[in-house]
Amino acid sequence: MKRDLRDALLKKRNNISPDEKGIKEAAIRKRLMALTDFKKAKSILFYASFRTEVDTIKTIKRTLNLGKKVILPLVDKLKHELRLFSIKDITELAPGHIGIPEPTVTDNREVGLKNINVVIVPGAGFDVKGNRLGYGAGYYDKLLSKSKKHITTIALAFEEQITEKIHAESHDIKVDKIVTDKMVIHCSGD
Repeated sequence: MKRDLRDALLKKRNNISPDEKGIKEAAIRKRLMALTDFKKAKSILFYASFRTEVDTIKTIKRTLNLGKKVILPLVDKLKHELRLFSIKDITELAPGHIGIPEPTVTDNREVGLKNINVVIVPGAGFDVKGNRLGYGAGYYDKLLSKSKKHITTIALAFEEQITEKIHAESHDIKVDKIVTDKMVIHCSGD
């Protein structure tokens, strides 16, 4: 059931024309950067956009220019988990796990989850209660479940990725907010 829903939502996302995608991404970027959570954050964990995901590269560049600490994940395939590293420039990213851009400069740059104020979470789809349909590997659920404190989680999504209901399992971590090209959804979680 999750696979069918994931496939349907990804098909919708993949069918957004490049021109429309650019317009939608600009609206999402503007809404994200206007959020109080984003403005107050000193350190933000981003994902590097891949394929037809909402572009994060322009937002990462702008966030770096604001003087905020930008952190990106690197997949540790042996431990099946994400390791987090700060970057100073977008040129410090290169294709990594399945071609997803990852940090290349790792010496003395590893960051603990406790030092992050906001996490920008990827996903194939979301519902208004904050349930997230990821890509099936569970990396973000595993990462966020380790946090001893609440960290604000924000998903970036096209309206086409919002669905009525996603069946969540006990280990699934919900997002606090979803920023779309039309609105900011404040997820109640219940």
